[in-house]
Amino acid sequence: MLILAQILCWTLVGLIVSQGWLVVGFVWRLFYFRCELLADDECRRAAVILCLRGGDPFLADCIAGLLELDYPNYDVHIVVDHQGDPAVEILEPLLASNPSENVHVQFLQQPRDTCSLKCSSVVQAVRSLDESVHFVAQLDADTIPHRSWLRELATALADERVGAATGNRWYMPNNRSYAALVRYVWNAAAVVQMYWYRIAWGGSLAVKTSVFRETDLLEKWSNAFCEDTMLFAQLKKAGLELGFAPSLMMVNREDCTMAGYFRWVRRQLLTTRLYHPAWVAVVGHGVFTTLFPLAAIALGVIGLIANQMDVALWCFAGLAFYQVSATVLIPPMEFVARRIVAARGEPTRWMTFGGACKCVVAVALTQVVYFGALCSTCLLRVVDWRGVQYTIRPGKQIKMVEYKPFHSDPPDDGRAVSL
Repeated sequence: MLILAQILCWTLVGLIVSQGWLVVGFVWRLFYFRCELLADDECRRAAVILCLRGGDPFLADCIAGLLELDYPNYDVHIVVDHQGDPAVEILEPLLASNPSENVHVQFLQQPRDTCSLKCSSVVQAVRSLDESVHFVAQLDADTIPHRSWLRELATALADERVGAATGNRWYMPNNRSYAALVRYVWNAAAVVQMYWYRIAWGGSLAVKTSVFRETDLLEKWSNAFCEDTMLFAQLKKAGLELGFAPSLMMVNREDCTMAGYFRWVRRQLLTTRLYHPAWVAVVGHGVFTTLFPLAAIALGVIGLIANQMDVALWCFAGLAFYQVSATVLIPPMEFVARRIVAARGEPTRWMTFGGACKCVVAVALTQVVYFGALCSTCLLRVVDWRGVQYTIRPGKQIKMVEYKPFHSDPPDDGRAVSL
């Protein structure tokens, strides 16, 4: 039993060291986030697509940001899910008080039953563009773009080897509930995986229109649950890369419930399961980082009961090192994220002393909740997204069960109410 305890201890050390190296590489990339942005005469024509279903609490801020971008040549295409959608009540007064010729609003005409409503909206918007558009940028309604947001995406696309560019989210919740902190901790780990596995994020994403012409990406989107996660594999087939713009760590300040977080994280994992080759690695990481700590706890308790203090010591020492190290990995990431956000003039002081203490507990809680979500995702065949159910059929085929306009407040799903 002592040998097993020693193996568990050193396995936990190895796990956290390997995770630590990945975090160091990610932090290093974010630390040097500044780069020379494209000059006005280098900025090619762009189209920004915003898909809406439901009234998002940050929608007004999102629209205001889009109207104030410093990009010289762009149009905004807003696709609203339905004429009676609550988003219309927010949009109309905003656009009436800020009239702009480069903002175009359309409604989803024919919701496809072979993909999500968001994919239907994106495909409709892309197919309405003329050939002069050089790239298409996307964002969610909970993304509040700063003035240089679009220029930063365009700069990341300037490399001929890059077919699409992305940023990522970072949570700074105003309400430091345990659910919000669990989501914060999970996301901190997720953005590292997304960076190394080249998983795109639809909240800040740009794709060159040449990719649509040279590949069947639009057809793929017409039969998909999401549009972002599959990009890596599709770009690789075309000999292109997914670029990462470290300056585009976009802040989300929303609260959530634990049930909402669970449903939300299952959807994030489902997209990886369906469309990214790193799914096996994601599952392996989730299993190892949950079962080995639990095994250490179980064997440590057995050692105490059997009065084998050396066994208990090895187990609990390895467990303590693992948990403390996992917690210590977060502050460097928070530091570089704050540095990027502060450079845009946005507030960054969200964490209190009490919140930091709760965050220590949230690290351990995240492992348990995340493992449950991971197991659930492996078996998931029906998923609800913004009040509409989709079934996952063999061959990764998506089937919308029944289209329903969004009329009432939905259950909390751990994020904003945009598509």
